[in-house]
Amino acid sequence: MQSYDAIIIGAGHNGLVCAAYLLKAGYSVLLLEKNSIPGGAATTEELMPEDAPGFLFSPCAINHIFIHLGPVVEELELEKYGLEYLFCDPVVFCPHPDGKYFLARRSVEQTCAEIARYSPRDAAKYAEFTDFWQRVIGMLTPLFNAPPKSIVDMAGNYDISKIKDMMSLMGSGDKTLDLIRTMLSSPLDVINEYFDSEFLKAPLARLSAELSTPPSQKNMAVGSIMMSLRHNPGMARPKGGTGALTQALVRCVQDLGGEIRTDQQVQRVLIDDGKAVGVRLTNGQEYRSTMGVISSLDAQRLFLQLIDERDVDAADAELRERVSRRIANHNEAILKIDCALSELPRFENHNHQDEYWMGSALIADSVAQVEIAHTDPTIGRIPIDDPSMYMVVPSLLDSSLAPEGQHTLWIEFFVPYQIAGAEGTGLKGTGWTEDLKNQVADRVLDKLAEYTPNLKSSIIARHIESPPELERRIGVSKGNYYHLDMSFDQMMFFRPLPELANYKTPIEGLFLTGAGTHPGGSISGLPGRNCARVILQTEHPVSQTLSDTGNVIKSAAKSLFSRS
Repeated sequence: MQSYDAIIIGAGHNGLVCAAYLLKAGYSVLLLEKNSIPGGAATTEELMPEDAPGFLFSPCAINHIFIHLGPVVEELELEKYGLEYLFCDPVVFCPHPDGKYFLARRSVEQTCAEIARYSPRDAAKYAEFTDFWQRVIGMLTPLFNAPPKSIVDMAGNYDISKIKDMMSLMGSGDKTLDLIRTMLSSPLDVINEYFDSEFLKAPLARLSAELSTPPSQKNMAVGSIMMSLRHNPGMARPKGGTGALTQALVRCVQDLGGEIRTDQQVQRVLIDDGKAVGVRLTNGQEYRSTMGVISSLDAQRLFLQLIDERDVDAADAELRERVSRRIANHNEAILKIDCALSELPRFENHNHQDEYWMGSALIADSVAQVEIAHTDPTIGRIPIDDPSMYMVVPSLLDSSLAPEGQHTLWIEFFVPYQIAGAEGTGLKGTGWTEDLKNQVADRVLDKLAEYTPNLKSSIIARHIESPPELERRIGVSKGNYYHLDMSFDQMMFFRPLPELANYKTPIEGLFLTGAGTHPGGSISGLPGRNCARVILQTEHPVSQTLSDTGNVIKSAAKSLFSRS
């Protein structure tokens, strides 16, 4: 029976990042992936090789923002392993029914100039809005880059500029209270406080809802950072598609001596005398670990499906009940549409420029339309009467993704996982069928064609994935690619539960990583990096603490002397 220091369940990008850091520390690591290729939600594939040969699609994650808030790319030297990021500019385009449009460039000043063509007041307020959220980002970034219960790690991530950001937001009692009030409000509250124009408010509301909550959701004002992040650090895509990040990580892990085995589905985490000691696969093969087992699956799948309930209860008699009922997963999921196109869709009534497709394009006609798009799914309704959507044409920025002169189209449309009134029918009892998903896709594309009349004639082939199909493909509960809700009550030291929030579990040698842990979903690699730090602190508590303390001193000194 083969033995390794660490076994990682799932070779998504966070599992690969965690493995790389452990390998760099000298440990042996095995990653087990149920699919035929590593990457999980971070892959690029030829989805329609017969109908659209040569077209490459990233069927899940597409735009990379949060990875640029951390040091993963630099620390793992991923450029050495072939990773090249292409930054988008412009970053957002949203046509409005009255002929106006929101065009956001990476430069805040240029974006304000675009807004000023319709509203000088909103242009000035946009600069204020962005400045506020940039300071919030500066304050939060050190927290993202540390385990949520590690004060030393967090302190070491603050330099003078980030401290200034924090003090500018919390410099007095009233300022602090005002910041707290803002964060307890909704994105829509904040947007309405700053702006008057619907052509601007609607796309900002749509972007704030990318955390899978409606713009009116109280306590979720932080969703408003989603636009500001596109200015700084910026929005980028790996050359070759999202899967190019995975490929670079795979090369890194293999170069460091790690093993990755695909088509290897874990059936059971093996527990011996209260400690995780290995895994058993569905084919009966067993692997042993001497240091620990790390799961990049969400906590519900891990504790309710992969571990004998007696072992869970022996570690914590309340854990199964809390994991089952305390962790909240909303009913909102994704219908994913990928199209191979013979030409670029043209916004004929909005002064079409090809660059409109360089970043993300939105259909967000009004705040009300966006609100319905994110509230209907919660109660099991498909918001199909007037669809709002998020779109990308990746091949405009990266021509390697499609044959010359042709393009790929990526559409994200929010729908319910469980359709009301259709319980027990369709795939996995959700109500989703082949006919239904195609009908919904038809309506979504009809809506887009209202703005881009050449769309329908340009479609060579299309690939549609319903929420239960996404769940089956990458193994996410209820089609939730964030693993669990990204609402304020399930972030930081609440994610996924307080007793599981620092990547450790009540079972010795069993650790959590992935989107269901701090700082959450999206492409960042930070759950993997932070988890590795906790494991290293567990294995070498004295030396790692000294190292962390030294990093605090070095960070402070570097920041101080760089400004002297």
